[in-house]
Amino acid sequence: MDMRTDPIALRALLVHNGAVREIAAEEVAGFAGPGFVWLHVDGVGHGQRMDLPGYVPEMAASALLAGETRPRCDEVDDAALINLRGAGERPTGDSDGLVSIRIWVEARRVTSVSRHPMAALATVEAAMRSGQLRDGGDFVSVLAQAISTELDPQVADLGDRLDECEAMLDTGDIYDMRRRIARLRSQAIALRRFVAPDRDALGAMAQLPFAWISKDDRLHLREAADRFARMAEELEAVRERAALIHEQLTDLRAEKVDQRSLAIAVVAFIFLPLTFITGLLGMNVEGIPYAGEPWAFWGVFSLCLAITLVIVGWFSRRHWLGD
Repeated sequence: MDMRTDPIALRALLVHNGAVREIAAEEVAGFAGPGFVWLHVDGVGHGQRMDLPGYVPEMAASALLAGETRPRCDEVDDAALINLRGAGERPTGDSDGLVSIRIWVEARRVTSVSRHPMAALATVEAAMRSGQLRDGGDFVSVLAQAISTELDPQVADLGDRLDECEAMLDTGDIYDMRRRIARLRSQAIALRRFVAPDRDALGAMAQLPFAWISKDDRLHLREAADRFARMAEELEAVRERAALIHEQLTDLRAEKVDQRSLAIAVVAFIFLPLTFITGLLGMNVEGIPYAGEPWAFWGVFSLCLAITLVIVGWFSRRHWLGD
């Protein structure tokens, strides 16, 4: 039974002497130069080995078709297998919102696989059509730069939203803010789960001893890895700050509860002796003193007022009312 959720699409681009043209996917298998070719397989869900060209080794094909991937970079003979995570063109429903791209990189041929469209691929295609890509090293370095550039504003936005929450700490709704802080912290944790491995994968790619990875390519790979490292540090800072703000909100909530409990206790303490007096004098029995006197009501009222003033004065001297 076919379990694919998206139709598989294959596109191949060939660049030679600055000219770019699309070629049939079948031609890629026998390509030996001159020029540089990129074959992209899009929409592979639960893919099969037959969905990939035969020139991809079995081990690499298994990695390209894996259901769950983590950013990595491995050297296989004279080629490299690299997996990266980046922003998608549309929401995927995952908590991190990132999509994976799996790439089999050779000197003159690149084969990439994705389950969902990645936003950075448009930048890579534009660079290829403008003649900037001449080999696999150029492809990976441009892709790494594009992915890190796409993710950078998303990570910075988390920090900005956390700054807004921190500024509203004393004036905002504590319960709503706790939910917002929890969402930000969850997003930061989910993003960091793949941003840090992206850094490691690109750092490993920059160290591979291939002649087709030029000095400029290694420089761009390290630059992208540094950007991922900075984003990982910022995400870690967002996670720690969110935890700290969450603790502050918990303390504020506990303080409000304490203040309300204190107010209730003060009111109860004031009315406790008054309730006792009025309950005692309100008994429907004979012998209540001064029951028949015309001033009895105002006398009891004055006594209750005096007791109230004494209790309030005592609370004021102890600074309970101010707290």
